[in-house]
Amino acid sequence: MALGGGSFAAQNKILPGAYINFVSVAQAAMALSERGYVAMPLETDWGPAGEVFTLTAEDFQIRSRELFGFDYTHEKMKVIRDLFKNARTLYGYRINGGGIRAACDYATAKYAGTRGNALRLVIEEDGAEYTVRTFLDGQMVDIQQVTEMSGLNDTSYVVFKRDATLQATAGVPFTGGTNSIPALEDYQKFLDKIQSYSFNALGLVSDDKDVKALFADFTKSMRDGMGIKFQTVLFRYPADYEGIVSLDNCVEGTAAVEEGIEGEVTLTADSCALVYWATGAIAGCAVNASNTNKTYNGEFEVDTSYTQKELEEAILSGTFILHRVGDEIRVLEDVNTLVTLSDEKGEDFKSNQTIRVLDQIGNDIAALFGNKYLGKIPNDEAGRVSFWNEIVTYYRELEKIRAIEGFKADDIVIARGEGKKSVVVNCPIRPTNAMAQLYMTVVVN
Repeated sequence: MALGGGSFAAQNKILPGAYINFVSVAQAAMALSERGYVAMPLETDWGPAGEVFTLTAEDFQIRSRELFGFDYTHEKMKVIRDLFKNARTLYGYRINGGGIRAACDYATAKYAGTRGNALRLVIEEDGAEYTVRTFLDGQMVDIQQVTEMSGLNDTSYVVFKRDATLQATAGVPFTGGTNSIPALEDYQKFLDKIQSYSFNALGLVSDDKDVKALFADFTKSMRDGMGIKFQTVLFRYPADYEGIVSLDNCVEGTAAVEEGIEGEVTLTADSCALVYWATGAIAGCAVNASNTNKTYNGEFEVDTSYTQKELEEAILSGTFILHRVGDEIRVLEDVNTLVTLSDEKGEDFKSNQTIRVLDQIGNDIAALFGNKYLGKIPNDEAGRVSFWNEIVTYYRELEKIRAIEGFKADDIVIARGEGKKSVVVNCPIRPTNAMAQLYMTVVVN
């Protein structure tokens, strides 16, 4: 009979033998999560509707035509190029995809939208075979050789009609493609779907008051009610809340006075297009950095017609604003819309750099607890010490990159809560902010 052996969970073996566990030395594996993740509803002329798609900065050039109907270099892609100046990943959602798909006698466009009207089929006959080419704006995007219609495979651009009969043609255009006009319920569907994603910034390119209010309410609900931390960039929306960033600048020359209403300014999505860059900047800014004085490196002409007094008022009112410094356009100050201060939310909460640090901590510690401790580690002294060690290690990483300062491990207190399953953590921190003002006195002898 062989001796007992193997690993053990408890010292309750019956057979004699050697029971040995091989384990790693316990160590904290807490790391800072990456930033640069953006969620946005998009008005485009092509693409999937009713679903969230993921697009990275690296894939944008490759998938641009497939997702948006235009090559990466096209003028229509300027807004997405602006976004990826700072963003890492986009969780996009086509908000106006409920229109009509363009069609011809042989096929229907894969997606609804006006871009489908730029499609064209050319069919050449060679004996018993047909060569079917699909063109988008004169550029071939697909070629297939078949003997009959049923042999054609659907592509990223068209869905073929199986009941049609192939005939040689110099070119059959697609017609009838339209975009839909997004309604409030379309934006709500986007917000419902995006809840399951993790991102740093939510952007909205719209000046509709009801839609902006919907996004502001969603942000407050997610941050305060569910503990999911991100900031939302809206166009000219003074929410008085640290989770909302209000961008003031228009694209140069896009604001127009509405006819018949003196002084009333009508703004379109083109006017608000700088939200793309600002959302990327908010999402992509490192936890130990600030957007204050950041140079705008996008492709739009920015309206910076502000007086010195208006710039001062913008800071006091919690407005994120770009201004001209010589030949460059720069962020005046990295602020959110919080203006009403309290004992719970003081002056520091007006700074987006402070909010980034707090949001990073909130999201990372919640992820650590949920993935490693929730339902897995006993709520005893040893379990709480393990959790304490991980938080201390995490805070030291923040201090190492100068996101916080003056950290003392003894300040972190972890105790059992009122229930046997609950854990209470108290951990004061001091976020670091970038220099913004210089007060200097030069004494001349």
